[in-house]
Amino acid sequence: MKSRNLAALSNSIFASLQVSGATNDLDLEINPGARECLLLIDGMGAELLKQYGAAFPIFNELTVLPKLNSHFPSTTATNLSSLGTGTLPGVHGMLGYTVRVPRSGEPGRLLNSLKWDERVDPIIWQSVPTLFERAAAQGIQVSHIAAKRYEGSGFTQAALRGAQYLGANQIAEIIENTVNAMKSSPAFSYVYINNLDAAGHDDGVGSEKWLIALSVVAELITGLRDRLPKGTRLWITADHGMINVGEKIIMGQDNELMTNVTLVGGEPRARHIYLREGSIPETVATWREFLGEKADVFSRDEVIAAKLFGAETSLDSSERMGDLVAIAKSEMVLIDPSRVKEESKMIGHHGGTEDIEVAIPLLTHQN
Repeated sequence: MKSRNLAALSNSIFASLQVSGATNDLDLEINPGARECLLLIDGMGAELLKQYGAAFPIFNELTVLPKLNSHFPSTTATNLSSLGTGTLPGVHGMLGYTVRVPRSGEPGRLLNSLKWDERVDPIIWQSVPTLFERAAAQGIQVSHIAAKRYEGSGFTQAALRGAQYLGANQIAEIIENTVNAMKSSPAFSYVYINNLDAAGHDDGVGSEKWLIALSVVAELITGLRDRLPKGTRLWITADHGMINVGEKIIMGQDNELMTNVTLVGGEPRARHIYLREGSIPETVATWREFLGEKADVFSRDEVIAAKLFGAETSLDSSERMGDLVAIAKSEMVLIDPSRVKEESKMIGHHGGTEDIEVAIPLLTHQN
């Protein structure tokens, strides 16, 4: 059975635009208008949309296709990199929110994929040519419409390079920029908004702030549907869902989880844990014994064997991932003892493998 994920979606859309080397994994029909617009709503999981979307008419007016699945970890940096490159995390190497930079000393330093680090060259760190680059090289007008603050960021250069960046902070401006970008043909526009994800982290899924953010999303989708040029096919999806926090376990507080740990990466639902040399087997055993059914715990070798980041794991990816990877289950989170204040105040979390985090919608409309 073919995979239904963001790498498959972007490959399929670009294949429909006749980009060489792109594979039509989702068997999309050719759009005669050769105008494709992909709107990604950060944090809009399929289960959340099913539960709350009916209150907004636009979600009942779009064609609903079988849902997609987020890659592991179900987090923005990883999944947008898969969308941009059309490859799985083990190939593009963007393995989570934070991972250790190889050969950066002891205990080493973490690269925050979304905030970046000026000492790391984004094009070397993520060297797979993007689908945006490949399409632009073949004469397709490729545009990226998102908040102005992301233009030129390390993450944009690493995962989404190759598009003309059209910064926009307000809904009206996002719509206007996208409409103008889609006037030529063949054309592809990638549109990104993260207000729903931010509201979920702050106040939780289903909160008043979150529902207001969802209404803004509905406004954006409605505006694009109504104004995109004829011949445009609009796609709406997400990078992950979200879960409201339940149990919080602070690593090292009244437990032995920090024994042998030199550096804590990842995020509360999907941890990359870096260990003292020679301590992996005993530390994996300690984590499994303490966490039991609350988390899945893997050594690096087990991660690769289980193909957690995809069938192929590059040397770069194997060097970046944790010696131990822990995936929180149910509504539990693993709090970094050095970031208790920041991580504990978040209500909404993602990164794990629960359906509410992993299932993402795929909606479409043909103008």
